[in-house]
Amino acid sequence: MAEYDYQLFVIGAGSGGVRAARTAASRGVKVAVAEDRYLGGTCVNVGCVPKKLYSIAAHYHEDFSDSEGFGWTLEQAPRFTWATLRDHKKDEISRLNGIYQRLLDNSGVTTIEGRARIVDDHHVEVNGQTYSAETILVAVGGWPWRPDIPGSEHMIDSNAVFDLPEFPQRFLVYGGGYIAVEFASIFNGLGADTTLVYRGELFLRGFDHEVREFTRDEMAKKGVTLTFDTSINRIDRQADGSLHVTLDNGDAIEVDQVLCATGRRPHFDGLGLDNIGVELTDSGKLKVDDYYRTATPSVCALGDIIEGPELTPVALAHAMRFVSYHYENVTPSPFDAGHVATAVFCHPNIGTVGVSEERAREQFDTIRVYSTSFRPMKHTLSGRDARCLMKLIVDDASDRVVGAHMVGDDAGELIQGIAIAVRAGLTKADFDATIGIHPTSAEEFVTMRTLTRH
Repeated sequence: MAEYDYQLFVIGAGSGGVRAARTAASRGVKVAVAEDRYLGGTCVNVGCVPKKLYSIAAHYHEDFSDSEGFGWTLEQAPRFTWATLRDHKKDEISRLNGIYQRLLDNSGVTTIEGRARIVDDHHVEVNGQTYSAETILVAVGGWPWRPDIPGSEHMIDSNAVFDLPEFPQRFLVYGGGYIAVEFASIFNGLGADTTLVYRGELFLRGFDHEVREFTRDEMAKKGVTLTFDTSINRIDRQADGSLHVTLDNGDAIEVDQVLCATGRRPHFDGLGLDNIGVELTDSGKLKVDDYYRTATPSVCALGDIIEGPELTPVALAHAMRFVSYHYENVTPSPFDAGHVATAVFCHPNIGTVGVSEERAREQFDTIRVYSTSFRPMKHTLSGRDARCLMKLIVDDASDRVVGAHMVGDDAGELIQGIAIAVRAGLTKADFDATIGIHPTSAEEFVTMRTLTRH
């Protein structure tokens, strides 16, 4: 066997890269990981973690108001200080960065600071130094993409939105994916006059249509201005620093900040992929086999840069499977992306697992749909006009629950448990036979008996 500096060289210290590196190292593999930005990748630094912290912060706005119906009186009006949230977030991220560093160090992984470039099948270069590796694992994740429109340089992306020097009183989000919807809710909840502009007829394409419509209506109730079937033509900075945004429907809006949330793409810049043989999918991601190998077998890839849900738990699952296949001689099995649960931390939250009603109608001969919309118990006293949606999709032939969806408080927390049942193939009869916990919103998932539609 050829002599290499490392058996495994990981490019990218995000969730997937770090998990693969330290798990392989624990199996006795000599591992190095190169990272040019920050340990923990997008999720820890500019994704899941800070986004959830900001979402929690934004919920307090309504919580203060809701408490009055339960007898609480605030002597002074609550006041939000952006710098406090921003700086406390920075402290938490620094703490997590340190944890990631210790995990790597304690596993015996060599950490190299810098952007790695693939030289050939078995060599990478970092900061002018070349390293040889038996296997190269690419785990560089995604990067925000913005459209080429006049004035696009005045937009910020989701990497920068967490650390704005000043809180924008007038905030515009451009996009219709989960990042756009989440930040529209967050800044609205924190007190900004918030507008979401999306070129499509309805945001959250790919999610259950009823869920999308329900979320639209609830977000509008909370004060987010939703503008669909519309694109930005140009952005001009005014003398006072504000932004004049011209829309293609003829309208214009003055705002303090524009967040571009039009999607993410694999972060391949400067990676050196043109030095080896790789194939890309139609969506521009790396094509890999069941062992996560690219067209160059010594170069593998996982996480957001290959096909599948762009979610941190998925990248972690990829990493564990990669190590099992390459260092434990486990035979590959297909990755089950169909039962991956996910949440959108907009307000109200969305939680979903399995297929949408639209996809179910394509996959199964006949289906049954059970859905309910109700006012949660909390708001009978808070007085707030907020509703919750719960929905089950059932394959009529087998009685299996093939999809579960929720829009409401803590939807992600609740759907995580339901995901186990859906993945296990439990039937509607199993749900019906389960005794609910009363009084909770969650019990609706086991008490829905009335068929909504076939």
